[in-house]
Amino acid sequence: MSASAERTSAYASAQRPGYVRVALDVPAAQLGVSLFDYAVPEGCAAQTFPVGTWVVVPWGRGRRIGLVAGWSAQPDIDAARVRPVERVLGDAPVLPAAWFDLVEFAARYYHRGAGEVAMPAIPKLLRTMSAAGGGAGRESSDARAGASAPEVRAGGRVRRARTSAFDRARARWQAPAERVPPPADEQPAPGLTDAQRGVLDALRAEEGFAVHLLHGVTGSGKTEVYLHWLAEVLARDASAQVLLLVPEIALTPRLHAQLVARFPRERVALLHSEMADAERAAHWLAVAEGRARVVLGTRLAVLAPFPALAAIVVDEEHDSSYKQQEGVRYSARDLAIAAASQRRVPIVLGSATPSLETWFAARRGRYRSHALRERIGNAVLPAVECVDLSGAKLRHSLAPRVLEAIEATLGRGEQALVFVNRRGYAPVLSCAACGWLSRCANCSAYRVLHRIAAAPGGAATDERAVASRASRYRLVCHHCAAEQPVPRACPDCGNVDLDALGRGTQRLEESLAELFPRHRIARLDRDVARRRGAAQRVLDAAHAGEVDLLVGTQMLAKGHDFRRLALVVALDVDAGLYAADFRAPERLFATLMQVAGRAGRSGGDSRMIVQTRYPGHPLFAFLARHDYAGFADRQLAERRETGLPPYRHQAMLRAEARQLADALAFLEAARALASGREASDEVSVFDAVPMSMSRLQGRERAQLLVESVRRASLHRFLADWLAALRATAPRVSWQLDVDPLEI
Repeated sequence: MSASAERTSAYASAQRPGYVRVALDVPAAQLGVSLFDYAVPEGCAAQTFPVGTWVVVPWGRGRRIGLVAGWSAQPDIDAARVRPVERVLGDAPVLPAAWFDLVEFAARYYHRGAGEVAMPAIPKLLRTMSAAGGGAGRESSDARAGASAPEVRAGGRVRRARTSAFDRARARWQAPAERVPPPADEQPAPGLTDAQRGVLDALRAEEGFAVHLLHGVTGSGKTEVYLHWLAEVLARDASAQVLLLVPEIALTPRLHAQLVARFPRERVALLHSEMADAERAAHWLAVAEGRARVVLGTRLAVLAPFPALAAIVVDEEHDSSYKQQEGVRYSARDLAIAAASQRRVPIVLGSATPSLETWFAARRGRYRSHALRERIGNAVLPAVECVDLSGAKLRHSLAPRVLEAIEATLGRGEQALVFVNRRGYAPVLSCAACGWLSRCANCSAYRVLHRIAAAPGGAATDERAVASRASRYRLVCHHCAAEQPVPRACPDCGNVDLDALGRGTQRLEESLAELFPRHRIARLDRDVARRRGAAQRVLDAAHAGEVDLLVGTQMLAKGHDFRRLALVVALDVDAGLYAADFRAPERLFATLMQVAGRAGRSGGDSRMIVQTRYPGHPLFAFLARHDYAGFADRQLAERRETGLPPYRHQAMLRAEARQLADALAFLEAARALASGREASDEVSVFDAVPMSMSRLQGRERAQLLVESVRRASLHRFLADWLAALRATAPRVSWQLDVDPLEI
């Protein structure tokens, strides 16, 4: 019996449960509790509290909004200490029981409290106490229309209240009117190739839960397969909802426009972290109430409460952006698979460079594998060329062969893209006289030299300040965001000749403007994307042919269809070849294949040039052949020999404190607690070590790795170990990362 079925059975058999179990956004895992007991108020019927009900409950000296997750006849603590539910938010939608199944799975898998998973997934506008200030109580039709709603309070008293945050979110989003005949702007779906039809037929043949890997080379038409398939799912069931996940916010605008054009009868909901609070609340509520049937979003969208989820697509499923790195460290891809399994619906994982975990599952037959090996139309994959930097005379960090290729490409009226995965002007500022470097005082990192935009309104009044390097540049830490002016002289020795070492996107943009002054150059990186709408303006200009030369980071590497792009140049890639992180070669290969795939989509000759000091490295041989399968199989063979994921399962216990010794001492104590709990043949606990970036935002960090040959054994060990760890009342901040991506 599923968790939701068990809850339904328990509720049906309970005449009046004495206590409700509430999920709250508090560090429940470290408190040793996942749900919190509250008494049913006098005068309230049991029917007031189905699973998914929003309630206001006392917490300490204040109040919190929580969600009813179950019932109990007796509380887990002394009944005299249990306080009653204060009120019910009745105009909030009762969230689906199936959504709680996913929340509870995530809480168990990542060893966190249910409220720590559920509540942060809800838009802030709806989950804070300001949302409780409006209408509450059981919702009426008047409340949906925008009228104030009653409020149910302890003791059964009812009063009228002002329009709630939930009703305000519903003005913002009205259900689309029925439109017959089809609207004039409705776009017919393009035809499919034989290969695309073959994949679509295979998807149609499956009923119920199945994981499909769609491994298609860049430009092979994976998106068109997704859209045809989702259209058929929607057509079969008038209430069905579908979810399309993408890894980057920058990918959503064009895809959103494409979905709106293809599904004009539906409202397409959008969910990502950069939406305005009110807009995100409106879209989220439309999903929760089933009014939005097509949903596009980044990783947080996987935890939206779909009442009728029927199909899921995870595009670029390999992308590390699907892994949350704060709070509950969940993988949106893995939770999407769990959601599909619980609801018995199909899911498609699409990528030109699948993660090795996904590739391994497909090789083992756990996932259905489908391939699109050719590009659409007459387009071919770009030729790949490595330029050896050993002994080369570089100009602005570019080899002569690269400069020749860029000049020839621009001369033909085609676009070129220069890729360097390093934003800012220069990675570090240094003093040649004494060796001083621009280290961050808060982190084990350097402060990066950034060129700052000129102030609006023309020239500054102080011309000397404009000429000053300190006024045009800042030193910025990319980890703690601390900034400082550029010193006029070395802080240690007073030398005024400070050197900017290396090149980031800003400096590269400046150099290319000097080298190719007659051509239009645009840059796209995180710094550009911070300005609202700026990233989309760059992409729109590139698609419209208003940009000749693009400069950017991995924001340009995936999902974009630049029709005139004929040349891609990749710089500073060698660090990924011999990095300590065993996943670095996988990430590098995926990035290079993805960025190469932006070129040559309209047919004709195209090329990728990689600057490297190691042109004979095997990775580049696979890249030149566009041979992902060969590369992946080689990597899996190496991981099998060394006992690394996906052949073993990992969790990382991390701790931070003001002093590194305190963080290490806590982890060593945790390792001692593990003694006797670990099965020597299945679970291994390693020594505590400082993290690769041991200092972050003024805190010292260390970590301890746990591995197991069996996932179930790892989780049994973690549950027992964490319970013992909580009992020690540690004085350091700590968290557990299950299936860590960074070691």
